[in-house]
Amino acid sequence: MHNSARADNNVWIDVDTTEHTLSVMQGNNVQAVFKNVAIGRFGTTWSKMTKDDKTPLGRFKIGWVNEKSRYYRFFGLNYPNLDTAKRALEENRIDEDTWLSILAAKSMGKTPPQNTPLGGHIGIHGIGRGDREIHHQYNWTNGCIALTNEQIDQLGKWIRPGVWVNIR
Repeated sequence: MHNSARADNNVWIDVDTTEHTLSVMQGNNVQAVFKNVAIGRFGTTWSKMTKDDKTPLGRFKIGWVNEKSRYYRFFGLNYPNLDTAKRALEENRIDEDTWLSILAAKSMGKTPPQNTPLGGHIGIHGIGRGDREIHHQYNWTNGCIALTNEQIDQLGKWIRPGVWVNIR
């Protein structure tokens, strides 16, 4: 009994890029589902590079929260993670120095460098003053996951640094 009670505090975010949903999970239980989320203009990838306008797939943690984003509120991800960076190193998309800088940040519990060839500043954010109609009809981001400002307000009560985000 105690184990399941402790696991129930285990909040994580599941982003389904095919169904365009973002689910707040607590263990295996769905706490909330946000529909019509927008992703990168050119879809998703396991091999994200800067300026490709694709949303990276994988498991990331919330690294920081920016309350004053032009996209209303920004929940930043600790992208690139080690899986992403290791794959990029093996595929010669980054050099060893870049790999080591990502590894060093990870080992110190810091946000990885956001200016590598793999891109950065990936997160979950609102639409700011953007057009709701466009948001509901198109994937429009540079690789982030976008919700309406109202959805971001609702999501905010579950989000804090360290929360896992699974993008699939």
